[in-house]
Amino acid sequence: MAEADSRFADAAVTECVRIIHSKWPKRPRAAVILGTGLGGLTSHIEIEATFAYADLPSFPQPTAIAHEGRLVCGELAGVPIVAFQGRVHYYEQFSFREITHPVRVAAALGCQLVIVSNASGGLNPLYSSGDIMVVEDHIDLMGLRNAFALTQNSATARSKQPALYDQELATLAQGIGRRENFACHRGVYVAVTGPNYETRAEYRFMRRIGGDVVGMSTVPEVIAAAASGMRVLALSVVTNVAKPDSPDAVDAMEVVDIAEHAEPKLRAVTIGVVRRACRDA
Repeated sequence: MAEADSRFADAAVTECVRIIHSKWPKRPRAAVILGTGLGGLTSHIEIEATFAYADLPSFPQPTAIAHEGRLVCGELAGVPIVAFQGRVHYYEQFSFREITHPVRVAAALGCQLVIVSNASGGLNPLYSSGDIMVVEDHIDLMGLRNAFALTQNSATARSKQPALYDQELATLAQGIGRRENFACHRGVYVAVTGPNYETRAEYRFMRRIGGDVVGMSTVPEVIAAAASGMRVLALSVVTNVAKPDSPDAVDAMEVVDIAEHAEPKLRAVTIGVVRRACRDA
């Protein structure tokens, strides 16, 4: 059954590429996955073609707030890219293969790197709402410890995993933040399934084991992208900072609002990385 599912998924990827190329024949150099409240980046792309996820085979349809569900093709900083405006999450009842389907399509289109963005909760008390964090590693609490099995055989999944996050891109991203004069940290992303926010005890636990931010996405896409041979940069927008001893209520719309206000910072990093990494390649 797993082999049959894999063949079906490969056929769906091939058909997606055919449909996209029928309207947009360019080969993109990069893919950008836009998380909660971060879809505004698409207004700065020279758009040449768009596709509703519903019109692409096997593309899952987002149900979360501020996830439009649209593939945008065009140029950013003079570089051909594809941007996924919205994503799906495990808590929306999607499988890991469905969650990572857009990443495999990006790889099949020829993307050399993927920039994955998300809105996250801050665990590090030195972070503030609206800060950007470059992900240098993650702690997987989603049940994906052997997630290379998504794309590789079980023997490979048991072997030591290579570095998932491109440290050269991470250094480049952090340098852009310094030049643009905004906080751009470098830290560890804790991935959970959601959709609930964390308890006070969970916040303390995640901080104690080395987490700097916590979120409900990103890790499946990062693993799939790395397994596909793409360079990976992951960016978290800190939308709220945990205070276990005096917790505040977290409102989903407030998270969206803070992410939208921080989007110019994410945009600056994304444009700078695309311009430098893709034009120099």
